[in-house]
Amino acid sequence: MSDHANYQSLFEAVERYFDLMFDGDVSRFDAVFAPSAQLHGLRDGNLRRLSAQEFKNALAAGPSPKSKEAPRLQQLLLVDFASPTQALVKVRVRIDTLLYLDYLLFHRIDDAWLITAKSFHVEQTYAPDEPMLRA
Repeated sequence: MSDHANYQSLFEAVERYFDLMFDGDVSRFDAVFAPSAQLHGLRDGNLRRLSAQEFKNALAAGPSPKSKEAPRLQQLLLVDFASPTQALVKVRVRIDTLLYLDYLLFHRIDDAWLITAKSFHVEQTYAPDEPMLRA
């Protein structure tokens, strides 16, 4: 695969992640996360760890930001290729009232980029009707 095609396919995988975080359509979850993926982040000062299945269940259990007509905010901040089959991506994504800064570790598995690890940080909490990132 050429470098350009590899970059393009990774950017498409990041877009699938953004779409999943906004619309919560877990029928596409397995096209975004590897089954063995682990998610880690601090919430209220405590380390939280979720398996891919636990995260999928959490997404399925609640209303999506799209269904709540929450504003959509997503930014691709950094892409770092370790090899043609591994990349680190840093994104900012709003999920309802929470603004996350995520580090996503992607691996190219069976010709598809999948998230194998996610480290998340709540960067900001919005009031329910607050639409934009504060300066």
